[in-house]
Amino acid sequence: MMCRLTDVLPISRVAAIFAQVARVRWWIIAVYAMLVPGAVLLALRIPKDNTIDRMVVASDPAVAATREFHRIFPERPVALLLVESPHPLAATTVEGIRDLQAALDRVPKVTTYSALTVWDRMRPGGRTQPGAADALAAFVSGTRFFRDQGLVGDRFLAIVLALDVAGGAERDVALGRIDCALADTLPEVAGRAAITNVRRVGKPWLESWLERETAASTIRYFPLFAAFVLILTVRLYRSWRALAAILLSLAVAVLLGMAVGGLARFGFTIISSVVPLILMITVTASLIYLHSRFVDQAPGVPIERHRILALENKFLAVSASMFAAGVGFAALAVSDIRPIRQLGIWTSVGIAIGWVVCFTLYPALQVALRAPTRQQRAVSGAWIARLADALPGWSFRWRWVILASAAVLATGGLASLLGIPGLLAPMRMATDALEYVDENEPIARDTRAFSDTVLGLTSVDVWVRTPPGVVLQGGTLGALEAFAASLRRQPHVGSVVGLTAVLRLREYAAGRGDRWPDDPGAVSRMTADIEPLLLQEPALAEWVDLSDLGATYLTVTTRAGDPERFEGLELAIRKAWEEAARSRPMLASCSYRIVGTGVLEERINAQLVPTLTKSFALTFGIIFVTFLLVFRSGPARIIATVPSLFAILVMFLFMRLTGIGLNVATILIATTVLGATENDQIHFFYHFQDRRIGSSTEASLVHAVRVAGHAIVFATLINAGGFLALTISSLPPMRQFGILTSAAFAFAMLADFTALPAALWIVFRESPARHLPTTRGDDRIQSEGHP
Repeated sequence: MMCRLTDVLPISRVAAIFAQVARVRWWIIAVYAMLVPGAVLLALRIPKDNTIDRMVVASDPAVAATREFHRIFPERPVALLLVESPHPLAATTVEGIRDLQAALDRVPKVTTYSALTVWDRMRPGGRTQPGAADALAAFVSGTRFFRDQGLVGDRFLAIVLALDVAGGAERDVALGRIDCALADTLPEVAGRAAITNVRRVGKPWLESWLERETAASTIRYFPLFAAFVLILTVRLYRSWRALAAILLSLAVAVLLGMAVGGLARFGFTIISSVVPLILMITVTASLIYLHSRFVDQAPGVPIERHRILALENKFLAVSASMFAAGVGFAALAVSDIRPIRQLGIWTSVGIAIGWVVCFTLYPALQVALRAPTRQQRAVSGAWIARLADALPGWSFRWRWVILASAAVLATGGLASLLGIPGLLAPMRMATDALEYVDENEPIARDTRAFSDTVLGLTSVDVWVRTPPGVVLQGGTLGALEAFAASLRRQPHVGSVVGLTAVLRLREYAAGRGDRWPDDPGAVSRMTADIEPLLLQEPALAEWVDLSDLGATYLTVTTRAGDPERFEGLELAIRKAWEEAARSRPMLASCSYRIVGTGVLEERINAQLVPTLTKSFALTFGIIFVTFLLVFRSGPARIIATVPSLFAILVMFLFMRLTGIGLNVATILIATTVLGATENDQIHFFYHFQDRRIGSSTEASLVHAVRVAGHAIVFATLINAGGFLALTISSLPPMRQFGILTSAAFAFAMLADFTALPAALWIVFRESPARHLPTTRGDDRIQSEGHP
């Protein structure tokens, strides 16, 4: 028979609340049961969102400028098909490529163009004339225009695919139809046209793959982690009722946490896709701490009373640990990178919801399902008592060796991250989408081959503003051509495309040479019909702001294999503008701004490290304040951070040794590890300081290990095993994030049982007694309710 509330708990306000939870358990279960269907619907509404301009907050100047630019000059996603052949301009190959291009032109929302398109427009009827193949080859090879734009190479001819799509869903449909058109046409064409391969190149292919694999990875690791928790819980507590209470609480906490994203209209990105996993791991670890204390029922204490005392005993430690994890992620809200900021807010709110579930639904299910304790069913973990007895003496004997080794490893990790002047470069930040794709994927191989031999992948738009009405005047166009010519001479520039390049191509097609004329009369003749031509040629009109004829732009792409990417382009553009301005005074009345997706990518790169450094410092500060409030011992407040900092620094050494670099996923590890591993130190020191009052360091260590050690080990296994599930992902950043986070949790646990006791011996300046009197009741909750 269930005891009355007054029989169970005449103790404290917290205990009274838990007694009330046990009493109204069915009402609590019913409330959560009503919340779950709505949470499922909200979670299913969360969209995929990897759009580059949404990676940075809307108020960012780079985003505002790029959006203003795109309002005037709309940008469509562009992909390339590199049709490879030993002789790409041979007659049979050209006809085969025409057949491919015709099939692609029939795909909805896709517009194609190539060197063949330019030839057909500028030489109407030329394809049917005698010697058409030789004439085409002479036309294409007689100018640098096609080669500079990556449209023609020694062994390929490119088909450009302009996608008239809005959003990832339409893009994926268009790419799928392109694949179908190729599958239907290429087999028949390839043989007669001597086509050896068709490479898919461009960001639409890369982004589509990233989004698809991000969603697939989430689906893959959920069942794996669930199976891991199931096996571990059954092995640890040997009770299906305990498993049901833990898994049901976990499922509800994660579902409600995911519903937060639906309510806030957040989207799944390559970064925020780990939110459900983080929630699962954090809540599972807290449930393990709670249940490990619950199963440790002291002899003679009624189960109803013990349940309330166990919850009360763990309330502060679990609350503090979840608070530390929550603020660790909440600190990411300082980031100007939208997915990181959303990750921080989403995860912190989800952890807060998990905390509520841990202290309401879990106790209710524990009572309703009659989960057993150690007295009712043996549980795993007798080894922890042996470890607790052996650890103090061992850690005291080797304390200086342990701490010296830890210091060397941590110093090596710091040097790995920041570098050593003249010896070791700092870790480089990767933001290029290509670096987030598995190198063995065909799209990665194709794109890398293009960027290493033809053109780089970093591209920006140089938005040139002129006085209204003068952008099409001969003097202005001449100054813009001088700027473009200076850009082409820069070592970091692979290609420059703009209005003057199109006009030069028209002059070349008319037989007047592939150069900008020096004679003012020739310039006047070339530009005389340009305004009417803008109305006839949409492709030409795309280069001019028709509202006031006061702006145009140039698209500048990096040279193939250039390692400096945006930095090189930015320097080249500045130098070219200054050089052109010295010879063309007209540019003094003009201005330029670098915009486009390349700028946004660089903005993300520039903001990642500073904002995450700020968030890490904020996290560390808040956690330290938490320690000030939770721990009464001054040394404990300092030493408690040692395992986490050790794990973070050694992780950077591990990254350097294994060749794993910094990217949008791995750079989150410091904050993630700090927020998550502090749980173990909070629980360890909470029980250490309780026994420390009026007792020795040795007795306090034994008690802390006996009470918290078991949960620390299994919580670490859950944390590490959960993140290790990410190693099945096809996304290199997610795979690396899983490996590194799992390793960091293991490093932190190692420090918990080595560096932490060693530091305590040195700080408290004690030595262990030869025989330590302990009792089997040291690690149990006594009938008075004290630990």
